Amino acid sequence: MAPRKIIIDTDPGQDDAVAILLALASPEDIDLLGITAVAGNVPLELTAKNVRIVCELAGKPETKVFAGCDKPMHRKLVTAEHVHGKTGLDGPPMDDPTMPVQEQHGVDFIIETLRNEPAGTVTLCPIGPLTNIATAFERAPDIISRVQEIVLMGGAYFEVGNITPTAEFNIYVDPEAAKIVFDAGAPLTVMPLDVTHKALTTKTRIDAFRAMKTKVGDHVAAWTDFFERFDMEKYGSEGAPLHDPCTIAYLIAPQLFQGRQINVEIETGSDLTLGMTVADWWRITDRPKNAMFMKDIDAAGFYALLADRLARL
Repeated sequence: MAPRKIIIDTDPGQDDAVAILLALASPEDIDLLGITAVAGNVPLELTAKNVRIVCELAGKPETKVFAGCDKPMHRKLVTAEHVHGKTGLDGPPMDDPTMPVQEQHGVDFIIETLRNEPAGTVTLCPIGPLTNIATAFERAPDIISRVQEIVLMGGAYFEVGNITPTAEFNIYVDPEAAKIVFDAGAPLTVMPLDVTHKALTTKTRIDAFRAMKTKVGDHVAAWTDFFERFDMEKYGSEGAPLHDPCTIAYLIAPQLFQGRQINVEIETGSDLTLGMTVADWWRITDRPKNAMFMKDIDAAGFYALLADRLARL
């Protein structure tokens, strides 16, 4: 099969960085048309910078990087420096990038690409707040039917929330955008906390990155060392979940994941449960199924894939 054409929409974030590296290391599976940055874990100026840092780390400065929306559609931006540090990529020392941000706005790039590529051949891979994707759908509703699939990291059911008691961060930051995307009707696959919290770092898994004795391996090990301290303290777990790389791993090796097609609605009206993904896992309602909602992952297989692919860079 030909490599799958994708656009990554992201707000790096250490786990976003690993997702980007996995995509860049997998040209036989992934044709990365471009990366759009969005405000989320840190403000847009930093997320756009961090994408370029990662591309240069991978030796892929020719990757097209676009800056997108700098705030949610209708709300003030909520960020996560308490998790990712002031830069979003705290951990190892990093050089400023030299590759440029494209002049075109990220939303316009998404619209143009979906209109110009054959219908049903481009997958959107949002691993941050869904502002860019929703804005593109609102401005150009004709592109929705041209999307092959949306594979996103966000939401939860059994695990519930990580930024509020009921909401996962990516959905909470821009719930109105999430609602637009979940209601759009495009094929949708969701990697919620229920999956990503089963993909925990361990000393052995981090040591495997460091054992590569490459700049990429050293950075990934340092990023996960920094990133995991928050989750280990919060959850009492032995490591931290690598949330965002699950999306890219699914595109490469979908057999690593299990889930079911269900209805998922986004709460936008309640202060108490704002941003909650109301997932009808047990199919209690007759609301139409709109998402493949993943629940399980072969964590050992996931980390083996990561180690194998990242060792190429």
